Amino acid sequence: MIKRILLFIILILPFSFSKANIVVLNGLSHTYKVENGRVYKGKISIENTGNQTQDVKLFLQDFTYQADGSINYTIPKTNPKTNAEWIQLNTNLISLKPKEKTDVFYEIKIPSQTNDAGSYWSVIIVEPVENIKASNEKQGINITSIVRYAIQIITDVDSEKAKPNLKFEGIKIEKEQEKRILKIAIANEGNLYCKPTASIEIYNKKNGQKIETLSSLPMGLLPQTSKSFHIDITKMPPDQYNAVIIATDEDENAFALNVELEVKND
Repeated sequence: MIKRILLFIILILPFSFSKANIVVLNGLSHTYKVENGRVYKGKISIENTGNQTQDVKLFLQDFTYQADGSINYTIPKTNPKTNAEWIQLNTNLISLKPKEKTDVFYEIKIPSQTNDAGSYWSVIIVEPVENIKASNEKQGINITSIVRYAIQIITDVDSEKAKPNLKFEGIKIEKEQEKRILKIAIANEGNLYCKPTASIEIYNKKNGQKIETLSSLPMGLLPQTSKSFHIDITKMPPDQYNAVIIATDEDENAFALNVELEVKND
């Protein structure tokens, strides 16, 4: 009986949904080439595009991601290559009036000694402060959808002594909205952040002539993480091909893999 009453109450309550209108204006990835013992400064530019005053909190977290789409946010010092302890924000809470912009500043104090050369990273979370509260206008509750931003702070220590090491983890073709997408999972097993592009050179299996070269968009790849790079191969006729898949970073370091590619007739 109690369950039925609770269900009935839930069904008759009117719900309304709102969304905080906070925008980060200067990018979601800040990268620094740093030296031990030095101090570096940066800022996060934030705007309230809404019509109501909005409180925003900022805090640091560690994070990693994998090619299957999973993203893990954890408390600082969870990741052995975290730089969260090096970063100091000038504030953890701001209040923005409608249409107001502001800058939150941070300092990165690099230790006099670090254990290893390579990339250290964390994220600054920018999150609107919202509460589920009773509506003053009508019976019911107001449910707020919160969109938060994660700004990567990447510090490359002695980058000339470090390097990325890209590895192909998997290749598959999937149909998405009438398009045929080649998905290439690439991991960075090195110790330096890079921004690779995946490309595929497709060859006629019978005569060896090159038919097409197609590329993905470049994406950042932190050490010990992986991402899925997508290439649209919709215009390739169903057939079997020889192919070379190449991952190239911004320094023109290239990693290649020979594959047989079968494009099926869906």
